[in-house]
Amino acid sequence: MPYTSTVGLYVDVANIAMNGGYGMRYDVLREYSCHDSADAIRLNAYVAFDVERSRENPAYREKTNNFYDTLRDLGYKVIQKNVKRYIDEEGHEFSKANSDLDMAVDALLQSSALTRVVLVTGDGDFLQVVRALQNKGCRVEVVAFDNVSSELRREVDVFMSGYLIPNLLPVKNSAEEWGEINSTIRGCCYEYKIDRGFGFMRYMLNSKEHLWITDTRHNDSPYQTAYFHASHIENSTHFDISELPDRSIFFEFDLTKSTRNEGLEARNIRFVSRL
Repeated sequence: MPYTSTVGLYVDVANIAMNGGYGMRYDVLREYSCHDSADAIRLNAYVAFDVERSRENPAYREKTNNFYDTLRDLGYKVIQKNVKRYIDEEGHEFSKANSDLDMAVDALLQSSALTRVVLVTGDGDFLQVVRALQNKGCRVEVVAFDNVSSELRREVDVFMSGYLIPNLLPVKNSAEEWGEINSTIRGCCYEYKIDRGFGFMRYMLNSKEHLWITDTRHNDSPYQTAYFHASHIENSTHFDISELPDRSIFFEFDLTKSTRNEGLEARNIRFVSRL
């Protein structure tokens, strides 16, 4: 299939790892960024490396370098920022390795060759970068998990929660592949009848193309729905069922055959996160 567009992927590795994305699969991320037959022109991963710790801890050094090598094997350019240590006014030492500026400058300088830019970060400091990229003619997407700036989500052309992308963040103890009967997947509630105690979860079956077609009745939609009953939602202090439907609340659930009809049903529904 011929490429229809070009894409640049820019990943703030530390930001994502500290905000729900630890264990994210970078091969799946690359595949996602190339949705709708895009050619990946740039794949940049911005990492923080603690030189002092690497001298004192060989296990850290080996594990970190192996991770960087894996990223390179997947086609990423690894841009390393060394951790620096500072002393605050109270005499406490703290460390910092901020790659925001490098990531912003690279995205802007390289944007002339790109149709689309995917920023993997939830940091609101990228707000002006998003606007500048859009003014240069690029569509801008953001992928992130937790603690995502609300302004950033509103400003980009597309925001996609990493929790909803199939296999991006591995699901523990799933009996089947994502989307198969008896698999464990993630989705959000887009319809709920509070007076009758049931509703529907929507989830992404694949991320290859047509991600904008959220109506599951459309043949080209990559989304599917599953019926659920309120009795299958596990108790949580993080949300109240009266808030449903709410597409900013993400759940993990087991996908089963419906006991009501030939459709699908969500059971063992567990709260994961919310925006």
